[in-house]
Amino acid sequence: MRIFEGFVQKNSNLSFFKDIYDLFYPTHCLVCGSSVQDSQLICAACRHELPETHFCETPGNSMEKSLEGRVPVANAMALLYYKKGGAVQKLIHALKYKGKQEVGLFFARWMAAEMKQSKRWDTIDAIVMVPLHPKRLKSRGYNQLSLFSRELARELQIPWVKEVLVKTSNDQTQSHKGRTGRFEKIEERFHLTDRTKLSEKHVLLVDDVFTTGATVEACCNELLKSPEIQISIATMTISDY
Repeated sequence: MRIFEGFVQKNSNLSFFKDIYDLFYPTHCLVCGSSVQDSQLICAACRHELPETHFCETPGNSMEKSLEGRVPVANAMALLYYKKGGAVQKLIHALKYKGKQEVGLFFARWMAAEMKQSKRWDTIDAIVMVPLHPKRLKSRGYNQLSLFSRELARELQIPWVKEVLVKTSNDQTQSHKGRTGRFEKIEERFHLTDRTKLSEKHVLLVDDVFTTGATVEACCNELLKSPEIQISIATMTISDY
């Protein structure tokens, strides 16, 4: 084995060995299952077909309008439309339930690139993610937003503020509820642990899927207990149903 490793290290052209590795250990597109190059999550064809919203550079988009009269939000955006049975649902499912946290990195870098091209996001001071209840976090093993929000903060060169917003109830997942059920007792789910940490800051609240807006509304109601706070919202996807 050491002789083989030494040979590989000295050989200047390793494409042959990479081809052999890919043959026996192929990487597959998370959407269609076709083979893709190492480190790629989706194939070029599926990437081209992802339904972009273009909300990042669009003031008064449908996401912002859905929150009017509910919570004061400076800006709101989602990268992609989420539809049951579609490609975007497959990506989110892989992120949340199959441990594919690299999907979060993919979305974070994409979102950061979009934000850098639009002046609407220039004044963001910090990023806060929608939290998981400790029991849900323990059972799943990770918050699907952790790597996403950390990478987004790194790309935008702003602080990622953890544990200032916590979830206080362990209700069943929102994905199994109807649109009306998502609003029931939603105000009791979140708690702001420190009212001064985010005071006088423009905070970007991030989540994976925006459906009715009930979750981000509840989070915003808690965050607004910080003096002179301004809030914007960014999600990976927005429901298209």
